[in-house]
Amino acid sequence: MKKLINDVDDVLKEQLQGFGSAHKDLLSVHFDPTFVYRKDAPVKKKVALISGGGSGHEPLHNGYIGPGMLDAACPGEIFTSPTPDQMFEAAKKVDSGEGVLFIVKNYTGDVMNFEMAADMAHDEGIDVRNVIIDDDVAVKDSSFTAGRRGMGVTVLAEKICGAAADDGYDLDQLEALCKKVNRFGKSMGMALSACITPANGTPSFDLDENEMEIGIGIHGEPGAERMELKSADEITEMLVSGILDDENYTRKLHEWSTEEKDWIDVELTDEPIVKGDRVIAMVNSMGGTPISELYGVYSKMAQLLEASGIEIARSMVGHYITSLEMQGVSITLLKADDELLKYYDAPVNTPGWHK
Repeated sequence: MKKLINDVDDVLKEQLQGFGSAHKDLLSVHFDPTFVYRKDAPVKKKVALISGGGSGHEPLHNGYIGPGMLDAACPGEIFTSPTPDQMFEAAKKVDSGEGVLFIVKNYTGDVMNFEMAADMAHDEGIDVRNVIIDDDVAVKDSSFTAGRRGMGVTVLAEKICGAAADDGYDLDQLEALCKKVNRFGKSMGMALSACITPANGTPSFDLDENEMEIGIGIHGEPGAERMELKSADEITEMLVSGILDDENYTRKLHEWSTEEKDWIDVELTDEPIVKGDRVIAMVNSMGGTPISELYGVYSKMAQLLEASGIEIARSMVGHYITSLEMQGVSITLLKADDELLKYYDAPVNTPGWHK
């Protein structure tokens, strides 16, 4: 293991100290418990957005704190869920009285701890809703989750819902919008190499020189299939076809009911991406893949979508949700209507996304 770190036990704290110092005009870092929040929080007359999860996926989530996106983020240790008290204290810090939306990637620890934090907030009189993001079409279940994993759609949910919150959406409207983003978006990724967490010091899985892993998750967990290394065009075709061939996935989710004042089971069904649709298309590095290679993937993806009668309305190429230094790529396609495009295009000012 070769990493720019000091003591393994101090990795997260030292990195957050540097992050807070570098972006002190936008945000502040709170320790014990740990969360990062907007400098101007709470923002009056605005629903607050909070997300979080294990560290190691930067710029997600801390990098998306600021006007137009998140009000706070709760970073756990590397690939480890944050604790309920982190989310609870963050919610108290950024709530303006209009309520809080938790955007939660579908990993068992994240879902459980955000739900516990929501219960704690409800007891304090804070209206909190949890929306689960589970856009990974590669696997139905994995070692980290029950049901599909949360991937690149998380970034788009934070951007679109953050802009809508700035525009005055109330908590009910924002919850519905976030669910729509989740239903309309699909992702799939692959890896050429594993990543190494500082605590373990060894690769999360082993790949031979001529092997690749299709359908990996963002924690370095193995994917759906291991196979001989393919060309960039062949890999792109596998990812795009995996997304376009996915239809009518229905998940069962546990959501807070304001009417019943309790958690209830609900079902949510995806919208397939079909001929005639517009999409927001993201080609994302898993951490170690250079931008130049991502553009090669984008070129083939654009050809495949055009051949399928799907228009790329907006494009994203870069590092948005990573897995430390993993070499690999993920593709996210979000079916885009006028509402989603309006808030995707809205101004944003965060360390990881500015326009």
